Amino acid sequence: MKVILVSDVKALGKKGEVVEVAEGYARNFLLPRNLASEANKGALAAHADQKRANEKREAQALSEAKDLASRLEQTQLPVKVKAGGNGKLFGAVTNADVADAIAHALAIDVDKHKIEIKSQIKALGSYPVEVKLHKNVVAKATISVVSA
Repeated sequence: MKVILVSDVKALGKKGEVVEVAEGYARNFLLPRNLASEANKGALAAHADQKRANEKREAQALSEAKDLASRLEQTQLPVKVKAGGNGKLFGAVTNADVADAIAHALAIDVDKHKIEIKSQIKALGSYPVEVKLHKNVVAKATISVVSA
């Protein structure tokens, strides 16, 4: 019997896959627990339509991420922080500070957890940061830390 998995099933497949299983396994385990739905003509057609829509949406997100990455790489992002007379900062520049700088410079919200700073920034100057915009797109931006 063919079924479409509604959620991930260990040792069987991932959500959205069409798999062939024994009829008893489908009727007694998968269908009552809403882990799968029966794969008839209508369900297979709907599944194919949904798969095409997901691929289109994924391609759109990838395109937007690449555009944003090129904008980020071309922009110098100023981060204003309090600093002492010798150029050392009171504290360090955090991912949240970089996210605020991106939001201010480009009017785009980026999750602070997707920003990677290689080493702690504790002095004025320019530093590289990586921003993960998509699972396949990482933008290498440059921030300039200036005194406020």
